[in-house]
Order: sequence, then structure tokens, then C-alpha cells
Amino acid sequence: METLKSYVQEHKNRFINELIELLKIPSVSADTAYHQHIITTANAVKASLEKAGCDFVEICETPGNPIVYGEKTIDPTLPTVLVYGHYDVQPADPIELWTSPPFEPVIKKTEIHPEGAIFARGSCDDKGQMYMHVKALEYMIQSNTLPCNVKFMIEGEEEIGSNSLAWFVERNQEKLKNDVILISDTGMISNQQPSITTGLRGLSYVEVEVTGPNRDLHSGLYGGAVANPINVLSKMIASLHDENNHVTIPGFYDKVEELSVEERAEMAKAPFNLENYKKSLDLNDIYGEKGYVTNERNSIRPTLDVNGIWGGYTGEGAKTVIASQAFAKISMRLVPNQDWEEITELFTQHFINIAPAGVKVKVKPHHGGQGYVTPTDSIGYKAANKAYTETFGVPAIPVRSGGSIPIVALFEKELKSKTILMGFGLDSDAIHSPNEHFGIFNYLKGIETIPLFYKYFVEMSK
Repeated sequence: METLKSYVQEHKNRFINELIELLKIPSVSADTAYHQHIITTANAVKASLEKAGCDFVEICETPGNPIVYGEKTIDPTLPTVLVYGHYDVQPADPIELWTSPPFEPVIKKTEIHPEGAIFARGSCDDKGQMYMHVKALEYMIQSNTLPCNVKFMIEGEEEIGSNSLAWFVERNQEKLKNDVILISDTGMISNQQPSITTGLRGLSYVEVEVTGPNRDLHSGLYGGAVANPINVLSKMIASLHDENNHVTIPGFYDKVEELSVEERAEMAKAPFNLENYKKSLDLNDIYGEKGYVTNERNSIRPTLDVNGIWGGYTGEGAKTVIASQAFAKISMRLVPNQDWEEITELFTQHFINIAPAGVKVKVKPHHGGQGYVTPTDSIGYKAANKAYTETFGVPAIPVRSGGSIPIVALFEKELKSKTILMGFGLDSDAIHSPNEHFGIFNYLKGIETIPLFYKYFVEMSK
């Protein structure tokens, strides 16, 4: 353990600088204008795996963005850990809200990160957390302590639905064969209290279009005489929740898993300060589904949220116009047992049905994925908990996350493997938002903790 700590401290500056160089590449998967940067990043990840000590690394072409695959085999009879991560990042918009350019990483001290945090798009989600595994492998190779075989699968489409990953996994099951899958794309409760994510919500993401007249109209000449698509869309969206903030789509809750009183009581043991939560978000009150507390609303309950809405004139000054069309992007976070394709169809039918006469409605599904719950009695979970306990000094707490990693359910279906979610980010790291950052403490602590997972997983597998 001391050797591991000293190695991390000795190479601390290099580890940070290498990550900073990776973060400078704007590998935005949602915008095709960044495609060359996607390729550049894939090549950079490939080079880092080779340098860390993988025997074999390749860039695998897919129908979409490439996947970087690497492996280090020390003995075919030993267990194999498959590490998954992603090198693509969210768009940086709105750029004007960043306090420093999103692809010019800088280290700043914060109240939560007094030792400093790297501010850049992708620093926490997921380049920083993915790169911890590369550096952990480097340590194990250099110190001759790698206790088992390891494979890496780093993709470039996680932020847009991982469509090519499903294609790749289905065609490479033998290549990806493993005993456990290890992912760091989640968070933990705090820098003092680690946690292991045991549940993820599924996702259904759609775009809706409401069309009224065949062209934009003068609001004086036509106002009140024709359906205004923006007004109509606003009313339709408002009707998707009732006075208790329940989703009103028929059948939406039919398969929702209701946790027992005992299970909810266990969840409530996780440290949580409501006043600090409101203060961190500059809120004067909380909001959500009646009958559930905040940490239940954002983890074990399904949701429906508008992620974007537009139409008409939004430029400077006034333009008195009734827009011909209005649009919105809507995401639904789902809990285990809710099938994302079924929910997408229920939404589509309901949204079309509630449209008034005078407009036409289209619903365009984008992507989705299933929810996931991993058992806490598995060898993988126990090994992760022991690793966290050793580096943090306290056991990890099992928690369910409100986020979605749709490919986790896919892995279990196709590869028949359980996934362990060893996240080192914090809720305050602003992933998907301006000023995303990742603490230096968290980054280095991840590199320090991951090798211990390998050690204990192999010991417990004997």
C-alpha cells in the first residue's frame, strides 16, 4: 500500500499533465463538426494504453465513432477484468457561462477541492475517471503487481447513446469475455465518505415537433384565429405532470418497482444535508414527486424533463410573429423493470393523442437504455468495498444513482457479466454543465484505489 501511495505521489504532476493534454481535445460526439477531434482522441487513448503496458491495442472501426480496445494477458487461467470508459464528451454550451475556456484546462482551488480541481469539459465525465484506470495499470505493470488479466474497451459515443457499442459488443463476445466489468463513470457521496453505485436509471430520449400554419404569420393579423404551435406545445408539456408531479402518461408507472419500507430506510442512512443541497444549487425550496424525499426522487423514481425548447423569434428586439413550428427535447429517466422502448412508445401515443385540432405532431425517438441494479453480495462488490475501505479509512455505502449508463444492462445481457461502478466524482463537479471539474484528490485517489480492487478481486475469486 505504501509503495502504491508513494508511486502516485512521485508521478503526481505527470499524471495531471497527461490528463490535461487529453482534456484539450474537444471530442464532442453530438456534433459532427468535431469528428476529427474524436479520431485524434481515440489515437491518444490508444497511445496511452500502449505506454501503460498493454500487450495489444487497436482502434476498432464501427458504424459510428471508433472504439479503443486493449489487453494485457499474464495468464489465461487467471480472472479477467474488463474496464469500460468513454472518451467522448458533452457539448460545452453555453460557452459564455464558463469561467475559463472548456477545452483549455486550468486548475483552481474550491471550497470542496482545496487542493485544486481541473476545470475542463470531460474532466470528470469521463476522461478523468477513465484515465485513472490507465494510470492504475501503469503502476501495476511497473511494480509487477498486476494479479490478473485486464481488457480495456473505451468508446466514443456514450454521450449520444452508445449505438455503435451495442453493435461492437454483439460481434466481439469472445474478445470481450471477462469475469467482471469495472466502470468509473459515476460518483461518490463525498471525499470523506466513499460509495458504490448499485443502481442506475434507464433512459428514453425523444424530440417533439408541433406544426401549425404552413408559414410564420403576423401575430396581429392572425393572432387568436389560428393555433400557435409554441402556445400549444407549452400546454402539452405542462399537462405531462399533475398537481403531485406525477407523470400523466397512461401506463407510465405500470412496471415501476416499489421499494419496501426497509429498503428505503437503508437508503436514508446515506449522509445528506437538505439545506446544503439547496444552498449549493441556490434554491429556496425543493421540488418533485409527492410522497418521496429528494434522494428517492433522483434515484428510485422515474422522471420526465424538458431538456430544450425552441421556436419563433429569439433574436434581439421584437418580431411579432406566430411561428409555424415549435420543438422540444424531452428525456425520461426510468427505473428497473421499465422498458425504455415501451416507454418511448407510450409517450409517443400519448403526446399525439393530446394534441388539439389545428396542429400536427411528430415524435422522434433519439436513444435510450435499460435501468440496472447490481447485487451487493457479489465478489466484485466486496472487492470494491474493501479497496475503498483501505484507501479512505471507512467502508463504502451502497447507493442508487439517478444517472444512466445504458450499456451496463447490455453488458449483462450480451457478456453475462456483472458490472462494478467505482466512481470518484462528486455531485458538485458540474458534469454536463458549464465549469465541469474533477478534484485532484479524487483523480489521484482513484489511481490509488483501483489496483486494490484487482488485488482483492483475485484473492476472493480463489
